[in-house]
Amino acid sequence: MDFLRVSDLEPEALRELVSLGTRIKSQPHLFADALRGKAVAMLFQKPSLRTRVSTELGVHEMGGHPIVLGQDSVGLGGREPASDIARVLDRMVDVMALRVELHGDLEAMALAAEAPVINLLSDIAHPCQAVADLITIAENRPLEGAVVAYVGDGNNVAVSLMHAVVRTNGEFRIANPPGYSIPSAELEAAEEFGTVTQTESPVEAVANADVVYTDVWTSMGQEAEAKKRLSAFEGYQVGAELFSQAADGAIFLHCLPAHRGEEVSTELMVHPRQRVFDQAENRLHAIKAILLFCVDAPV
Repeated sequence: MDFLRVSDLEPEALRELVSLGTRIKSQPHLFADALRGKAVAMLFQKPSLRTRVSTELGVHEMGGHPIVLGQDSVGLGGREPASDIARVLDRMVDVMALRVELHGDLEAMALAAEAPVINLLSDIAHPCQAVADLITIAENRPLEGAVVAYVGDGNNVAVSLMHAVVRTNGEFRIANPPGYSIPSAELEAAEEFGTVTQTESPVEAVANADVVYTDVWTSMGQEAEAKKRLSAFEGYQVGAELFSQAADGAIFLHCLPAHRGEEVSTELMVHPRQRVFDQAENRLHAIKAILLFCVDAPV
């Protein structure tokens, strides 16, 4: 089974993924041979820290063989089309996991290959991050009824998080300036599963929320827009004062890397209720669960 977008999953399948990730975290030894004999090709068109380490280590810790490929070696979208790359890898490996510029390349590879294709990040979705986010939230409170407030750009992280929250019976709120909202088609699709509120007011989004989340205002590939984005997002920083509007016991999340002094204050990154580095660790447990889910391994 491919894993390209959170919105491709039924709610029950997503809940099973979260549950599996939690089990793997608490009892990793039970899964030490779960990928024995499996080869996983990992392609990175973009720089990576958490995704690269968690995926390579996750395959290794479950007895599989990770094969790491860079864009210079593969030439995705340049030297060779995505479909040809997929057909070649399909003859040799059991899973393809890719961090790419264009989501369309993932879709082309999934169509061309029988082996599962996993989206490690694309321009429109970051589903592995969303699974790790749900694991982190579940460690602090039930997912059912959780109010998750996202302050920032309606980017790939926000889209995947939104679909994940509503599929686990939570409420999703997002605050961003005009021109930086989540695409209307994504909002409408999410609203079929639960409550979504989009506002220009960070205070309105965060009020009594159980989770407050932010991400960088300028993502990789958007560097030319940095000055414009800094101006547009003025007043959208998540700091202690805004966080104080959340519910008692609320947690703060950030998918990293964090630009202290921009989207998040330095103070909040060391706040007693930040769970940012738990969240980063949970990328490992999330990708292990996703890999087993995609190869239909007995768990």
